[in-house]
Amino acid sequence: MTQSHTVIVGAGIVGAATAIWLTRAGHRVTLIDKGEPGMGASFGNGCILASCAMVPVTAPGLIPKGPGYLLNPNFPLFLRWDYTLKLLPWLVKYLAHANDGDTRRIARGLTHIVGDSLQQHQALTAGTDAAKWVQPSEYNFAYTDRAAFDADSYTWALRREAGFVPELIEGPAVQEKEPILAQSVKLLAVNQSHGFIHNPAHYIQDLVKLLTEMGGTFVQAEVKDFDLSGGRISAVDTDQGRFDCDQAVLATGVWSKPLMAKLGINVPLEAERGYHVLFKNPSQTPNSPMMMTSGKFVATPMDQGLRCAGVVEFGGIKDNPSKAPINLLRKKVRALFPQMTASSEEEWMGFRPAPSDSLPLIGEVGSSGVYAAFGHHHIGLTGGPKTGRMVADMISGQRSNIDMTPYAPQRFG
Repeated sequence: MTQSHTVIVGAGIVGAATAIWLTRAGHRVTLIDKGEPGMGASFGNGCILASCAMVPVTAPGLIPKGPGYLLNPNFPLFLRWDYTLKLLPWLVKYLAHANDGDTRRIARGLTHIVGDSLQQHQALTAGTDAAKWVQPSEYNFAYTDRAAFDADSYTWALRREAGFVPELIEGPAVQEKEPILAQSVKLLAVNQSHGFIHNPAHYIQDLVKLLTEMGGTFVQAEVKDFDLSGGRISAVDTDQGRFDCDQAVLATGVWSKPLMAKLGINVPLEAERGYHVLFKNPSQTPNSPMMMTSGKFVATPMDQGLRCAGVVEFGGIKDNPSKAPINLLRKKVRALFPQMTASSEEEWMGFRPAPSDSLPLIGEVGSSGVYAAFGHHHIGLTGGPKTGRMVADMISGQRSNIDMTPYAPQRFG
């Protein structure tokens, strides 16, 4: 029997996980990326396996608050105004989901992707060198006080429905648990059964190394087109030649949109321009990853130092970082970690793939043999292994007990 061959486009966490699960299932796999593995959005994330991050940004009340957020220089949401007209069609569709019914539906869909993130990363890496990067931990939300926590009651109610109930720590006990925090932080919502990755880029590079040791292939090339001449994928064309295949998987994040257009689907997908600052050799780090709710950034201790990430800007996919988001992030870090110093700092900007309905695209595009596996907003690292497993099961003909309808690429026409 001829071994089925799958070409996976995109060597981030989703593509690498899909490749490993498919190889374990007996498929021949070629993983293709125009750059080095793990150096796109998978490089610059907040490193957290945020299992409780199933509530979308488009919660009820966003529409009346949105203009104020954009006009407030101290709120971590930015828009490059010269991009406004291009963004508008996507933004209208995005904001249409800012209601209770859609928020609950999206949260249920995301829970299946992220709710068991730590266990999925552990299953992906068990018995391999890549396991050393996966660190179980708490994931804690820092608030100024009980009133600020109560203001997030809608979000926490949805998390509780998904099984995430935090322990609340208040008063001086907050700084006893996390000495790095300013005295202005008076409440911690502590979540168990989470985790983080010590170095996402090295983690994914080790996963790709594992793939090649298992018999898979990695090729650095840029995908140009698909051969669908027979109505079904038969080859992927790249600048390094043609790769015949039985199936193909698109796991190229925000760069998937033009490739999907070749399949006749115009995905309403925008780039969330995300920023981080890496503080090297910090004098203090948190004991566990934290979400700083007043600054809307996460702080994660990693092997390179302290990474603070989370500012969002809409402005397309040009490599032209703005100064204001990074300046605000630094200002928030100084306010919340007042005693922390570092030997040096490193800035980064990257592009997170944001579908207009906040749900990733996972599944076969019609009967083309091409499978979508992208669109995870800011939860790509968290949900990558589960997504890869789901796609591998589909290609292998394994039935899932998860309703895949919410993620279907065909929902966009």
